Amino acid sequence: MEMSKTLLLVISLVAATCFLQAKAAGVYCSNPYSRCYRKYIQCPEECPSTTAMNSNNKVCYADCDKPTCKSQCRMRKPNCNRPGSACYDPRFIGGDGIVFYFHGKSNEEFSLVSDSDLQINGRFIGHRPAGRARDFTWIQALGFLFNSHKFSLEAAKSASWDNEVDHLKFTFDGQDLSVPEATLYTWYSPNKDIKIERVTMRNSVIITIKDKAEIMVNVVPVTKEDDRIHNYKVPSDDCFAHLEVQFKFFNLSPNVDGILGRTYKPDFQNPAKPGVAMPVVGGEESFKTSSLLSNDCKTCIFSESQAKIDTVKSEIEYATLDCTRGASSGYGIVCRK
Repeated sequence: MEMSKTLLLVISLVAATCFLQAKAAGVYCSNPYSRCYRKYIQCPEECPSTTAMNSNNKVCYADCDKPTCKSQCRMRKPNCNRPGSACYDPRFIGGDGIVFYFHGKSNEEFSLVSDSDLQINGRFIGHRPAGRARDFTWIQALGFLFNSHKFSLEAAKSASWDNEVDHLKFTFDGQDLSVPEATLYTWYSPNKDIKIERVTMRNSVIITIKDKAEIMVNVVPVTKEDDRIHNYKVPSDDCFAHLEVQFKFFNLSPNVDGILGRTYKPDFQNPAKPGVAMPVVGGEESFKTSSLLSNDCKTCIFSESQAKIDTVKSEIEYATLDCTRGASSGYGIVCRK
């Protein structure tokens, strides 16, 4: 009798293992600048899928930055306490891991990242209550210049916050872009060099810029509790809907600049004062651009000619892409057993 129970248990465990393996996904590292490029990597058992209908579940992704070429589990929303984040009013954590604040000015745009082939700007919104020397500010929009394309996303202005309303708006090459409100819905640019994926039906997306960056974005309001704690004195006609952002970059050049981008330079010395509760970094005039989709700041190094060269290279690579062990989604390659 005991032997029968033991045998039944073993059979059940084997069946469960086979089921998990059958359901598990694998991923390819699609960054051509990584030594892991195009290597097939099995997903961990604790996160066997590359997608999740529940945004609180972790998903599998290829960690192309480490020489071990392993997959890892992660959440699909910004972590405001990790490097590459830009949240709150606004607080940045640089690639060097140092926390700093950059307040900028309300209704102006600033270069967040500027490389020879990628430009990312941020539009700041806010206000200045009576008696204050500077504006309270938040990041309301992001503008991208890449591969001769111009792409933007923004948090629409709203007097009050409603979770049942999507506050995200997109444009692509000067035209409004409609992204259906459906969890995991994915939009690609014509050459598949830009991808938008909805993490939830509304107000949460992941933007992928081919071979350059992945950006997790949430839209959130300034809450009454935030207002009470920080004494923002938020007006009654605007909840200051803004973005929580976490960037992950690939193949940045040593010359990269911008408020956040320069913290990824190998020799960068962060001017943020250690031990200060709110280390504020200035330099507004060095990073100010004339619009959300301009690259005319004093420290901007983005080059339109370099972008055109990269467009041609991208089209050639895409045309010759061969995934022999699964299906290609353009650049985030996912293969299933």
